Amino acid sequence: MRTADQWLADYGDSHRNHTNKMLHWICVPVIAWCVLGLLWSLPFPTSIRSAHPAANWGTLAVLAALIYYSLLSIPLTLGALPWLLVFLWSIDQLDHASAVPLWSICVILFVVAWIGQFIGHGIEGKRPSFFKDVQFLMIGPLWLLADVYRRLGIRF
Repeated sequence: MRTADQWLADYGDSHRNHTNKMLHWICVPVIAWCVLGLLWSLPFPTSIRSAHPAANWGTLAVLAALIYYSLLSIPLTLGALPWLLVFLWSIDQLDHASAVPLWSICVILFVVAWIGQFIGHGIEGKRPSFFKDVQFLMIGPLWLLADVYRRLGIRF
């Protein structure tokens, strides 16, 4: 299995242009939030949900992501945890407060964010990393977090 440093370096190779990077800072979190929101919106077994109100496909996806991230880097996993919890909390709040279905908000934002991603890669002149390996879809959020860690001098 590749190390976090190898994944992040490979991902960074197609993310060197300043505009592309800035678009990723906006679009990657939005896409991650939308994926969790869409998973949250999927029907979940009622018997489990009634016993555990937080149980849904979005929560399970966060648990799976944290397991995957922990195989790469415990410090990055610990940094991702609060953001993922904030994502789940905000999705739950919106799901209960909005008159518009959560899934429809997620679909619109997801499409707009992916358009932003492809614009960034058009400017960069390089294809998105996930065309090479779908696992890069999981690496994008870590790449942003790793950048924050580097700026703060935190080892990962």
